[in-house]
Amino acid sequence: MSEIMLVFLGAIFVNNFVLSRFLGICPFIGVSKKIRDALGMGAAVLFVMILATISTWLLQEFVLKPLEIEFLQTIMFILVIAALVQFVEIMLIKFLPALYEALGIYLPLITTNCAILGITLLNLKEDYNLLTSVVHAVGAAVGFTLALVLMAGIRERLDLADIPPAFNGAPIAFITAGLMAIAFLGFAGMM
Repeated sequence: MSEIMLVFLGAIFVNNFVLSRFLGICPFIGVSKKIRDALGMGAAVLFVMILATISTWLLQEFVLKPLEIEFLQTIMFILVIAALVQFVEIMLIKFLPALYEALGIYLPLITTNCAILGITLLNLKEDYNLLTSVVHAVGAAVGFTLALVLMAGIRERLDLADIPPAFNGAPIAFITAGLMAIAFLGFAGMM
């Protein structure tokens, strides 16, 4: 049980996908302008990460390994992730159209979000069982959402601040992201 808890907390703080592994930067910078949108993106990533982890783990164990076609792993995983994102997109259009509009182009970008593919490949690399893989995925998604919400909160405050014109927009966002990454390095010594 303590190993699973370490995997979960490590994925959130120590090995944060955005701030330590630098995966998922595009939606991190693009959707982190408002806290509400950041939470919506975080929920979508959580849902897709869990389903992608379960689907790809099962695909690996029961199809790719038995048929000895592990070399197709990346292509198959991308196809599974694309299908899951389409499912999420359909569900958001049906039940949360405002969130769908707010996420805009970044929702389809979950398909190519390297954090989603990264979690599936890391779970296999670490040789996690299904339960540990799902816990790792949940931790990674929570860490992604935490980074997104923190960044959105800071950017909302920065919109009210007097920033030199040269730093407005993307420059201040990247400086802030760098400072957040340095701050998260402090968690590395804890585990």
